Amino acid sequence: MLYRETGDFKTTYAADQQTFPIKSERYLFWTAMAFAFLVVPFFINDYWEKSVLVPLLVWAMAALGLNILTGYCGQVSLGTGGFMAVGAYACYKLMTAFPELNIFFVVILSGGVTAFVGLLFGLPSLRIKGFYLAVATLAAQFFLVWIFNKVPWFYNYSASGQITAPERTIVGIAVTGPNAPPWATYLFCLAIVFLFAWIARNLTRGNLGRSWMAIRDMDIAAEIIGVQPMMAKLSAFAVSSFYVGVAGALYFSVWLGAAEPTEAFGIDKSFLVLFMVIIGGLGSILGSFLGAAFLTLMPVLLKNVMVGGLGWPTDLAAHIEIMLVGGLIVFFLIVEPHGLAQLWRLAKEKLRLWPFPY
Repeated sequence: MLYRETGDFKTTYAADQQTFPIKSERYLFWTAMAFAFLVVPFFINDYWEKSVLVPLLVWAMAALGLNILTGYCGQVSLGTGGFMAVGAYACYKLMTAFPELNIFFVVILSGGVTAFVGLLFGLPSLRIKGFYLAVATLAAQFFLVWIFNKVPWFYNYSASGQITAPERTIVGIAVTGPNAPPWATYLFCLAIVFLFAWIARNLTRGNLGRSWMAIRDMDIAAEIIGVQPMMAKLSAFAVSSFYVGVAGALYFSVWLGAAEPTEAFGIDKSFLVLFMVIIGGLGSILGSFLGAAFLTLMPVLLKNVMVGGLGWPTDLAAHIEIMLVGGLIVFFLIVEPHGLAQLWRLAKEKLRLWPFPY
């Protein structure tokens, strides 16, 4: 039976504080990871790559970044789309300026550029918070999209204003460009998301994560006990922007292959990532993945049922899809405001106590 603790004794502090303290939960997690890395690549096709798996990983990465800022540090941001644009355009400029640079390092450096930009736009958080900070980050969203539209240097003076990702390979296998096989792009995104999710989990459990949560809960009390608000807030903006920038680089180079700032990085993307974080669960690494899965897979499922199964017109199905997803968001927020991660925590507690009353 899953989540049985009988005989599972802890003899060290490290064992007691591990991410998956119950042995059966560890087995479940590593089995899922083995399936994702070793089985899925043999069965993936173009549809599953472009419509399901790669979008899920990209949005999970973006939600993870926003959750670090909003869920763990309590700093509201509406500029996620703009910071994704920074990561995408940094990726494009690095790919064209340094054609021999490995795509993995291109993505990481794109995140670093976005972290610097996020640090600059995080400076207002030292003086304002709440609604006013949300408006400041919203201004960053519009400013960043505007500058990528108006400055030709960012898109290499292209007549169309669109950026296109050139082909890049790892050990001779293309991971960007039209010739990249689906399994390669999927594994590339999965490896990056797995690595940085593990890093985020350890960051949030350490001193830095505790300082973020102290600022989130009560910034004045946190400052009294020795937490430096400036360092905590700016580090949260930098780390969050790094993750969002990596998501933007993957979004442009691996998933879309081409982008135009107004269409690809509009304000709707910022709200989409925010909804993912709220639905999945604020202050939860797992919640970032659950929220991304909900808002990525639900529209795909509805479209397949309404258009593919029932034969409805595409425009009618699109409007009904928006209505259903919006209604589900409102319903879910009323029923469980702490997100899908809280439902998973409650389910685990019931499994640990079953069949005894509680």
